[in-house]
Amino acid sequence: MSENLQVELVYFYPKENSKPHKTDKFELIYDEQNPIPILRRGLKFTIAVRFKAKTYDPQKDRVRLIFNFGPTPNPVKGTRGSVIISPTRTRIEDKKTWGGNVLDSASDLILEIFAPPEAPVGVWQLQVETSRINSTLPATVYNHEKDFYILFNPWNCHDLVYMPEERLLDEYILTDVGKIWVGPYGSSRGREWVFGQFDACILPAAMLIFEKSDLPPASRGDPIKVSRTISKLVNSNDDDGVLVGRWDGEYDDGTSPSSWTGSVQVLQEFLDTQSPVSYGQCWVFSGVVTTICRALGIPSRVVSNLVSAHDANASLTVDKYYTANNEEMDYDPNNPMGEDSVWNFHVWNDAWMARPDLPPGYGGWQAIDATPQETSSGSYQCGPSSLEAIKKGQVGFNYDVGFMVASVNADVMRWKEDNTRELGFARIYTNKYHIGRLILTKQPFIFDPNGDQDRQDVTLQYKAPEGSKDERMALYNAVRATELAKSFFALPDAGLEDVEFDLEELERIKIGEGFCVVVHVKNKSDQVRSIKAILSAASVFYNGVKANMIKKEEKDVALQPKSEKTFRMTIQADEYLEKLVEYCNMKLYAIASVNETRQTWTDEDDFEVLKPKIDVRMPPEIPIGKPTTVTLRFVNPLKKVLTNCRFNLSGPNLIRNQIIRYADVKPGGLVKMATEITPRVVGDQVLVVTFSSKQLLDIRGSAKVEVLEDEE
Repeated sequence: MSENLQVELVYFYPKENSKPHKTDKFELIYDEQNPIPILRRGLKFTIAVRFKAKTYDPQKDRVRLIFNFGPTPNPVKGTRGSVIISPTRTRIEDKKTWGGNVLDSASDLILEIFAPPEAPVGVWQLQVETSRINSTLPATVYNHEKDFYILFNPWNCHDLVYMPEERLLDEYILTDVGKIWVGPYGSSRGREWVFGQFDACILPAAMLIFEKSDLPPASRGDPIKVSRTISKLVNSNDDDGVLVGRWDGEYDDGTSPSSWTGSVQVLQEFLDTQSPVSYGQCWVFSGVVTTICRALGIPSRVVSNLVSAHDANASLTVDKYYTANNEEMDYDPNNPMGEDSVWNFHVWNDAWMARPDLPPGYGGWQAIDATPQETSSGSYQCGPSSLEAIKKGQVGFNYDVGFMVASVNADVMRWKEDNTRELGFARIYTNKYHIGRLILTKQPFIFDPNGDQDRQDVTLQYKAPEGSKDERMALYNAVRATELAKSFFALPDAGLEDVEFDLEELERIKIGEGFCVVVHVKNKSDQVRSIKAILSAASVFYNGVKANMIKKEEKDVALQPKSEKTFRMTIQADEYLEKLVEYCNMKLYAIASVNETRQTWTDEDDFEVLKPKIDVRMPPEIPIGKPTTVTLRFVNPLKKVLTNCRFNLSGPNLIRNQIIRYADVKPGGLVKMATEITPRVVGDQVLVVTFSSKQLLDIRGSAKVEVLEDEE
């Protein structure tokens, strides 16, 4: 029988290590049957090794710990690390390699181990080799049957995701309930979202994403490659990623995007089925990305761009084309493969990391977008794009900077058929200020369940002040480096323009109210001007795709010199209610031409028809471990019966994700329901609720509550 030490067990102290590693919120650590250690790289952690029959003798016994990552561990690639235990203590935390020291060997062998700050992130395995010093006999190998996680460490200055202002990590890593701003400019509101990054399903779901990706294990410690992989795999367009995107309002064979309260339900279903989950839209993609990034240790925030450009042909413009008769063309003659669009809003993510692949100064926040819009390197992925590069128009830097520049700062151009022009179209209108009106994220350390006091304007992190010299210089810098964009920006503007047009903007109306499309016209010339205008209103999906035409009217007038006129089209509630689609977004169009000068003008406005919020009622303070009644109520604003109704409730440490069916609701009827929650953790908690039905989607509400220790 070998004289080598025989390992009886290895213990990782999952709870004790979790405190200094700031992983103590993860549910996996507290599993009674199989607690799983979760550690951060670049830090020391403690383990114990117990031997059978005899104890460790440093004069006779040789012990080596081998840490393996992936199917074919390789020390050259950083996926295999070894620590030879020595009785001599050394400083291990400054090294770039694995290290270890003996803390105690009186009975069990107590060790402190150091994982290097560049170690791949994910599931690791441990082997323990024991042998006798100066012996020629083979070593005895013990394979520890339980895996452990190593995560990014944004608290460590040697990690690429290090965030110098450490207090912000309380928000961008540790906060598990947040806000996502949705809705058009003027009526955008923060939508509560449960990130739930510490739920037991999240890290296993993230590992499944890695398994489905083509990212080699050796690259899984690089946040640049990891975040790009996340942007690719959270959508399912090229692979079996997490979410199926859908924007047409038909969700009967899945869950409507507006019904989700957070990421946990999505990732639990993905983990259980190992198949894409139906359905997602941009804020759902973004919420899931935030959950995965924060769980892995990459600081992340959700970013909402109000009035966002989808530039389908890399021209840095959003183009619409009209016939000679002022009718909008339903295709893009310069891009047969796709069409530019303007989204009422679009949501993506910023992830924090250094960028050693770029010149100094381009680290920090990086934009990544998991919503499948355009391919990048052959796949539907986007980023990471340095915000500094976006702001400066440095489109030559990796990754997808040009697409992001267009998203926040493209010029809107309108083109009309003109056979006298080389391209067959004349540019009739340019708006330099429409795109990227406001870029929002959640303010750190604040949560406002009843309003928007917690929103933060980060527009100036993406571009210089609109209309400033720096803003134009950055856009033209991007144009100079983009071949197609140069031809679009070089074409001349229309000539004589002596009639002034102004479309009144509507910010919001309550559902059931009427509204007007109003255009003011002013003839600044000394001659009569014959004007033909077309006013229209349509319901649209939030990504800018037209759903239903609601009303369209033509106006003709001979406007006298130096005079003014107002065109007005009135729309009653009964004309639009049946034609609304999810989120109740509306678009107003106006186009006009002047016969004498061939001047053509066009403009559009997006607004939202507002729906009621769910009134979530419960005491401001509730005891831990005891059931508390929560009442949910709102009034059906429609003149129709609501069918297939359900509430969706979620709140970390308050209630597991719960779906509650509800009876049909009469027109104008009160929706009221009571349920119970039993809080599990002391402190400030948030409950998020959504309501959906066949006829009415995206009704939501939330409440903040303080959970107290039971005094009994």
